[in-house]
Amino acid sequence: MQPILKGKAILVAGSSQGLGYAIAESSANEGAKVYMGSRNEEKLTYAASHIAKSTGSEVYCSTFDVTNQESIKQWVNSALRQLGRIDGLVINAGGPPTGTFDSLTDDQWLLAYELTLMSAVRLIRETLPAMKKASKGSIVTITSVSVKEPIDILLLSNVFRSGVTSLVKSLSRDLASYNIRINNILPGRFDTERVEQLDSIIAESKGISVSEVRSSFHELIPLSRYGKPEELGNLAAFLLSDKASFITGVTIPVDGGMLKTVW
Repeated sequence: MQPILKGKAILVAGSSQGLGYAIAESSANEGAKVYMGSRNEEKLTYAASHIAKSTGSEVYCSTFDVTNQESIKQWVNSALRQLGRIDGLVINAGGPPTGTFDSLTDDQWLLAYELTLMSAVRLIRETLPAMKKASKGSIVTITSVSVKEPIDILLLSNVFRSGVTSLVKSLSRDLASYNIRINNILPGRFDTERVEQLDSIIAESKGISVSEVRSSFHELIPLSRYGKPEELGNLAAFLLSDKASFITGVTIPVDGGMLKTVW
């Protein structure tokens, strides 16, 4: 069977580990030329090399800071020089810190705004000219199930990831005339470093073990387990491909059935 991303040029932000890494790997497995990015040069270089060797696809990378406008511009321009075009963009960044309303400072709010919402705005802004010139493209944002059901300790994430979701829906109408699609994926609980950290925070606050925290979540997830990163990666690769050519403006939870909301 023909790989669904064969020959396409895909940019994946925040891809040195976790869900971003899984998306880069799935894209490469489906034949894409992949350009990866994150802040940690050592992790990023290793990740790109590993994916290139395991998939046989062309994989490139350079470091950048998603909270910095100029850094984003340089990363996208570097990808364009290397790949020649941009067929797909995956917007992904580490989550903002945990905290309650009373504990969070203005500086933390502003940093979360830059990290989560403005990174999406700027990445889209920088990649759109190439996509519009080609009259095609696909953008996928990675946020969280918290935009559907807010999570108590993730106030910053709840607020700004919801903003990204609204941005996606708004832009889907504006970009349709250019044959550019944009969709949003909502991860539930996956076996990633970020979720491990959150589970540790919950365990410490409740005075229980991390394994007990995981077990409690397993009870809330109909499939009774945490997700494997590649399971989300496969969906992202599909949305980036022409197989999803009539899908735009949607928000898709990947959570093992954990969300109870209908919408």
